[in-house]
Amino acid sequence: MKTKGFVLTVLTSVIVAMVAVYAYSRLEKHEVKVITTEGQQKMVYANIPQEANQVPDFTYAAEKAIHAVVHVKTKSTRSYSYNPFFFFWGERPDMEPEPQMGFGSGVIISTDGYIVTNNHVIDKSEEIEVVLNDRRSFTAKVIGTDKDTDLALIKIEAKDLAVVPYGNSDDLKLGQWVLAIGNPYNLTSTVTAGIVSAKARNINILSDRRTAIESFIQTDAAVNPGNSGGALVNTRGELVGINAAIASTTGSYVGNSFAIPVNIVKKVVGDLTEYGAVQRAVLGVEISEITQELAKEKKIDKLEGVYVGGIRENGAALDAGIKEGDVIMSVNNVPVNSPSELQEQISRYRPNDKVNVLIRRDNKDKMFSVTLRNMSGNTQIVKKGETTSVLGASFEEISQDDKRELGIKYGVRVVTLEPGKLLKSGVKEGFIITHVNNKPVSSVDELENFLSKTKGGVLFEGIYPDGMKAYYAIGM
Repeated sequence: MKTKGFVLTVLTSVIVAMVAVYAYSRLEKHEVKVITTEGQQKMVYANIPQEANQVPDFTYAAEKAIHAVVHVKTKSTRSYSYNPFFFFWGERPDMEPEPQMGFGSGVIISTDGYIVTNNHVIDKSEEIEVVLNDRRSFTAKVIGTDKDTDLALIKIEAKDLAVVPYGNSDDLKLGQWVLAIGNPYNLTSTVTAGIVSAKARNINILSDRRTAIESFIQTDAAVNPGNSGGALVNTRGELVGINAAIASTTGSYVGNSFAIPVNIVKKVVGDLTEYGAVQRAVLGVEISEITQELAKEKKIDKLEGVYVGGIRENGAALDAGIKEGDVIMSVNNVPVNSPSELQEQISRYRPNDKVNVLIRRDNKDKMFSVTLRNMSGNTQIVKKGETTSVLGASFEEISQDDKRELGIKYGVRVVTLEPGKLLKSGVKEGFIITHVNNKPVSSVDELENFLSKTKGGVLFEGIYPDGMKAYYAIGM
């Protein structure tokens, strides 16, 4: 009896307890959370997407672009200077000119045969042969050149050619994969891969030109002699640059290669196609990078922008109100933090284009609207006429600063030279024509008009930038 009573008491207590717990949970609405832990937690890398561990596939980009990259072969003749008194001494030097062969690469940008390459690939060549990836061969003619960017546009007579579509070099990111396609050491259709190492590099390879524009894409894709003029493409097979140079003491690839951004290429090609000469816009400022020392000396609060160390007389910046000591922060909302970045942005425009330039003055920002000008200080577009085509040159008027520095009152500068009468007579780029047949020349139009009415011999008188005077006689 006692045992039965004890069991009944225990059961009653358990039932009461369970009812109490149930009632409490219903009234308070508490949620019960179960937490479990594994004995050993899995280790993962932080902030690295899963696809980053996969090897990229370049086959699509290579197949898409390789048929539009061509082999460029050039031939020129080396001329000899000799002493005419050799004949009196009974000696007869070998007068046969020695042919010089060159090679490089090019990129087809239109189905009807327009090809972009480096100027140094075809410079001073008398014959240009283009070999396609399918081994067909064509003779090419020069449409135009631009030594300031080391670009040239040539053309072959062909149809339905493969082309490389333009990409956007501004969208390139550091570390992004790119392919270099060209013909190193005459090895056709060669593809190498690398990453974008840096942007807006100035390596002073065009330092002999005062108006040179260097804002290279630096990569570690293997580029060697013969790759010049070839394509730099992204993994979508879009053209993002034209390979131009390597940094090497041996002449071979050592890890640093440089390409001209395609956004500069598009502007140059457009000008050469439409006008026959590049329309170079200038801001009219002397600029330098802002270093810590310069910032301290000029009391500049941030190491940003490009310092204006001087203003060119009769220039666009002076007319817009920009002053010496200003800091250029951006052009049309694109930040610029080095001289090469500023040069690249301005190079995309033509004379008479308007741009918004953000200036920091006395550590305060102010926007200026600037109408860009050409090297001569005006907004005219320069076209390459029939007469200048015969001469094988393009010209530009010189600025008042240049006139004052050289002590001349007028003149027209030879900007580019191609195979023609001036090059054959020994004229070099930079030569300033001051007189034609003893008559002063003040403008390109005046030179064109004068030469179009002249028959027979023409005497050019002028001066080089170093002050050396020169005379050249040619037949029209």
